[in-house]
Amino acid sequence: MTFLEDPAPSPGQEKLYAEDLADDGYVWDLTRVWAHQPEAREQLTRLFDATADAAGLTLRDKAVIVIAQAAVVGDAYCAVAWGKRLTDCADPQTAIAALTADDEPFSAREQALAAWARTVARSPGSSTPRDVQRLRDAGFKEPQIVALTIYAALRTAFSSINSALGAGPDLPLREALDPDVLAAITWGRSPG
Repeated sequence: MTFLEDPAPSPGQEKLYAEDLADDGYVWDLTRVWAHQPEAREQLTRLFDATADAAGLTLRDKAVIVIAQAAVVGDAYCAVAWGKRLTDCADPQTAIAALTADDEPFSAREQALAAWARTVARSPGSSTPRDVQRLRDAGFKEPQIVALTIYAALRTAFSSINSALGAGPDLPLREALDPDVLAAITWGRSPG
């Protein structure tokens, strides 16, 4: 459970809870946080989707970005959720490599995305023209670089908000994750 009291019933709160129950059979901890501001959650989700689309990001690209930034900021929640997604679209070894910053199994494009996400999450003021050139060399154009930077920064903010308010990986989510992948996540909150 989060550090917050349950949100007051509202159409937005009820919609978020109903979506979680329909999709997963339980209400996610992070949904309990965002149900206090359902309109903000909806707008943020639209912005995630819009920037990922504008950057030309695949599901695997998004997983690489989110896992890289989650590891930097110590967010177990996103690491678990996206570790599961990467396991499902690749395999457990690929997810473990992403979680441990082992770039070996990744393409040059994915390596550039992971490095950029780590920079955005850790120290955006330390970025250099060389970092941006690496994204160009991986095939990204300027508008895509801006979009993927927005995506990575928003994902970092999302992680920070959830963590600051006590949202931890849901037990069913953790139980669905490959045990070896889960063992690679050595940071963040324990399941609620």
